[in-house]
Amino acid sequence: MTFDQVAKLLNEEANKRNHVEEISLNRPDPLMVASRYKDEFSALICALFAYGNVPAIIQFLESLDFSLLDTDDQTIETTLAHHYYRFQNAKDIQALFTTLRRVKHDIGSFESIFLPAYQKKSDVMDGLRAVIGLLYDINAYRSRGYQFLLGTIPPITPVSPYKRWHMYLRWMVRKDHLDLGLWHGVDTKDLLVPLDTHTFALGKKLGLIQRKSYDFKAVLELSHALQKIDPSDPVKYDFALYRLGQEKILL
Repeated sequence: MTFDQVAKLLNEEANKRNHVEEISLNRPDPLMVASRYKDEFSALICALFAYGNVPAIIQFLESLDFSLLDTDDQTIETTLAHHYYRFQNAKDIQALFTTLRRVKHDIGSFESIFLPAYQKKSDVMDGLRAVIGLLYDINAYRSRGYQFLLGTIPPITPVSPYKRWHMYLRWMVRKDHLDLGLWHGVDTKDLLVPLDTHTFALGKKLGLIQRKSYDFKAVLELSHALQKIDPSDPVKYDFALYRLGQEKILL
């Protein structure tokens, strides 16, 4: 396909896919759960657990009581004593809720932490560096499962795609029939693609990615390619790419 043909395909798919009808019990996505609550803390939980088998992700998220974020540490510990998900045991999940409860009640929002760091260079990685750093600072708990969930604080030269975090930013910043648009100070042109294995494979197939490694450089490559199609909102094509890759329509 030529670049113009790819651009036409993605525009058509984005117009078709970026609607709530694309997320349902028959076509599950973690955003289906996040959309019910429409707050940045519940949404972050949904994003961080968005790895593995999608039906299993949804089943786990449906088992959570997000109102725990407005309780106390003891209630969180008791209620989540038997919860677990893949790499996270009950203590990891309890720690996440405790951490987010502290941020919610002591600081108020992640947006207030993200924006000052992001606005210095219009760099979303600087914003994520501030947010993830805060999460580690506010709770001394550490374990392999917990640290897998939060991810590492981004180094100056990131290697990881930070897929779950960029998906969270897409939900928070973009506003349409799909994404939540809860934050207002981040420009959509600065967002980066939440690269997963489906979008990576399809990006290579469409000639939007030349890189062989699934890493942060591939994220930048795909994001820059999509900026050529829509400089103001490149990440609006993410969900369409994900669905096309997931359904193996073009692979």
